[in-house]
Amino acid sequence: MTALRERQDALDLLSSEAGLARTGSGRLVLLRGATGTGRSALLEAATAQGAEQGMRVLRARCSAAGSGTALGAVQQLLDQQPGFGPGDETPHHPDYPARLWSLLRSYAADSPLLVAVDDVHLADPSSRRWLAEAARRLDRLAVLLVVTERGQYDITPPAPGLAHALSPSLVRVHALAPLSHAAAADMVRDCSGAGATQDWVDGCVRAAAGNPLLLRALLDDLRAVFPDGAARAALPDSCADLYPGAFAAAVSWWLDSAGPGTAVVARTLAELEDKALDDGDDGDDIGGLLAGVTGADPARVPGWVTAMIRLGLLRRDPAHGQPRFAHALLREAVLDSWPSAQRQAVHRAAAELRHRRGNRAEAVAGHLLQAPAVGAEWAADVLVDAAGGASRADRTGDAVDYLRRALDEPMARDRRANVLTELGSLEFGTVRSAGIPRLAEALRLQELPRDQVKAAVALGTALALRGQAHAAFAVLHDLDGRLPDDPALARSVQAASVLLADHDPELRQEVYTRLRRAAEQSPSVVGPAEQALLVRYEATAGLLSAEQAMRRIRALLAAPEEPPLLPYLLITAAAVAQWADELDDADRLVQRGLAGHRLSRQYLMYQALVNTRTDTTAARGRHAQVLADLGDCGLPADRAAGTGPSNLQAHAVLALVESGRLADAHRLAGGVSLRDAHDSWELNRFLYARGLLRAASDDPVGALDDFLECGRRQTARDVVSPVVTPWRSAAAECHLTLGRPAAALPLAQEEYRLAAVWNTPRVMGRALRTLGAATGGRRGLELTGRAVQTLREAALDAELVPALLSHGRQLTAAGQPGQARPLLREAAATAERLGAVRLRATAEQALRDSGARHRNARLTGSGALTGSECRVAGLAADGRTNAEIADLLHLARRTVETHLTSAYRKLGIHRRTDLPAALNSEG
Repeated sequence: MTALRERQDALDLLSSEAGLARTGSGRLVLLRGATGTGRSALLEAATAQGAEQGMRVLRARCSAAGSGTALGAVQQLLDQQPGFGPGDETPHHPDYPARLWSLLRSYAADSPLLVAVDDVHLADPSSRRWLAEAARRLDRLAVLLVVTERGQYDITPPAPGLAHALSPSLVRVHALAPLSHAAAADMVRDCSGAGATQDWVDGCVRAAAGNPLLLRALLDDLRAVFPDGAARAALPDSCADLYPGAFAAAVSWWLDSAGPGTAVVARTLAELEDKALDDGDDGDDIGGLLAGVTGADPARVPGWVTAMIRLGLLRRDPAHGQPRFAHALLREAVLDSWPSAQRQAVHRAAAELRHRRGNRAEAVAGHLLQAPAVGAEWAADVLVDAAGGASRADRTGDAVDYLRRALDEPMARDRRANVLTELGSLEFGTVRSAGIPRLAEALRLQELPRDQVKAAVALGTALALRGQAHAAFAVLHDLDGRLPDDPALARSVQAASVLLADHDPELRQEVYTRLRRAAEQSPSVVGPAEQALLVRYEATAGLLSAEQAMRRIRALLAAPEEPPLLPYLLITAAAVAQWADELDDADRLVQRGLAGHRLSRQYLMYQALVNTRTDTTAARGRHAQVLADLGDCGLPADRAAGTGPSNLQAHAVLALVESGRLADAHRLAGGVSLRDAHDSWELNRFLYARGLLRAASDDPVGALDDFLECGRRQTARDVVSPVVTPWRSAAAECHLTLGRPAAALPLAQEEYRLAAVWNTPRVMGRALRTLGAATGGRRGLELTGRAVQTLREAALDAELVPALLSHGRQLTAAGQPGQARPLLREAAATAERLGAVRLRATAEQALRDSGARHRNARLTGSGALTGSECRVAGLAADGRTNAEIADLLHLARRTVETHLTSAYRKLGIHRRTDLPAALNSEG
């Protein structure tokens, strides 16, 4: 017989009571425990122990099948014994129980008895009454009556137990608990051998909840799956991984023993467990949800949950307090063989209940995804609302699932068309070949002109992004001819056409030519949004300065504009502001566009605003933020790798390069297919980004090819200004790397000419840097020096670092390393503060080339300050003037100014008022 674990106290009790019974003082011992805690095994041990002590053993095992037979359990004990002949009496005869009692007494007169009755809770009522009455008379008989009874909190209240009406003096009750973790773990190790890891052991114990029945069944399955006893890392999560299925069968038997009420609540909890946790319901509310879905008594469900936690079958999630099954494998076994129709019915009931309770849309929608069509409009409303929330949270996949499911519910024609528009846009964003049929169907269903415009723009956007710009124009042109006399809608279609024209060079020239002609001939029909688009065109064509462009943009923003056109105005104004280095203005305009208009995450205007926001972040040199905003290149979820190039992918490549993650950048760039890419502005951005990646990877030839191809394509679109992509500077640097200054100089000169037209510090500083490097000599030093001064005064650190590098290298080459080193140290420190790993490494190498000694000290932050710099900065932070500091420290005022300038650079600040916070930021 298998050794019992942690049951010695029960065996000691039984031995003691058996000793008393043999002396003629019998008693009832009731062994009570939950299903699977080893009641039957303990009873078997008790009978063996009694037999060893010379007691005669009478046995009976009760079952639900025999509960209809009167005195069936007692007959098992006595009816089969020799010498008993009831004659014509039947169990229903009034004298029959007395005859049975007399027979028991006669046996006890011959020899001490151990009467063992297993699962008495399943006995027929008359047997239970007979046994209870016998217990009252055992105190003067040599009879020990040992009975097992299921004791567990169920959803359906159980019948009173055998000892319910007995005096405590007549019965000894012993409760069986689940095995402790240590005992269960020993049981696992004994079965699994030395190769079992601690995770494996802990997983087995949790999956079986320390229940001996479940644990033995689980170990039987695992022995069959892993017969060689090889070391295991973790327990399987699915019953499908177990064979022959003893564990799932044992769990099913456990549920059947608990009754249908408990079984349905347990299975419902298993089915809803993740949904309830994900939706953040508090721990107490899950009881109401289970009761409402299953129809169980709400007063019983919380008690059942508490009881199951005590038994180890459930545990509370530490984050939410929700009850959940102790292990995924246990949850799987609870759900095993439960028909899918019943699981779907649970989700439908949960959706209806949670909708009535006013839960969040996504909480309800999660259930609707698992249920068949409800056939009610509220279901469609919930799913559409949930899709909106998921889309705003950048969970495009979830939004698509909700909208697809919403189409299964009844809704009005216009509502269905709007859902199709949103769904088609989202689907197209994830898989370019999808979405267009839905968008076409949406356009067919739309009846209101405003909704027709929205659907047409969405369809046109999808077609243009797929390289079918002419088809997109055909959609918009066809709609334009069918619109009523509504100038705002007609202008919306025109503005959308202009933006979509960026995806085809030929169309772009045609559209802007037509728009410029209209502005000249009939200025009254060209509103602020279209005029802003013209400013945008003229800026990229090198026809305007930044000052002129921003003056016109600000005037257009102050002018009244129709609501449908306002997003187009904001998009264009934000892009021009970003080019003009008015980055705060650009951010405000983007935020205004995103907050003031409910734009689909895949809609043309939303995508344009996100592109500008990313452009602005990159212009500030915030590479880590770019990667964080783009999912650290998981990359944007709406632009899967393997599709055509995008501006966001280009920024991700650039940020990875500057962060020193070249392998990641190559992996991302290699996953973008250019084979079928159409001639769009986003392709040009990607070519420029890939060129910088190749240049950083010591492939100047490949980089030059990308830069020149980018330039060729941009020039064909009338985009010549360096405000978009400074391909000429990049190509010139490649020529210099290849030892071809004569080829670099014309590119650098043209870059400078165009930069002077736009005339912002960023483009001027970059152009001066490249022109200085290409020119060389004393004139070259002068030009790179001007670049450093221009960018430093404008506090454009992202562009300042390359300028410092270029000027420092020229000084080193000119035999002036002493003048070069401060510049190169400033470059390294600024690059460190920006997180520009590649540029910092380049600056440190340039420092070594200049003969500087290697330093391990930090280059930025308060820890990088010298003692003198720290003293001067501390006094300045306390409010002292430069003159006062000079007097206190006995320094020249010029020396104080030099120390403060160096401290500002290392601390990454530009104003005296920033000193206290900067000095205290690192303790």
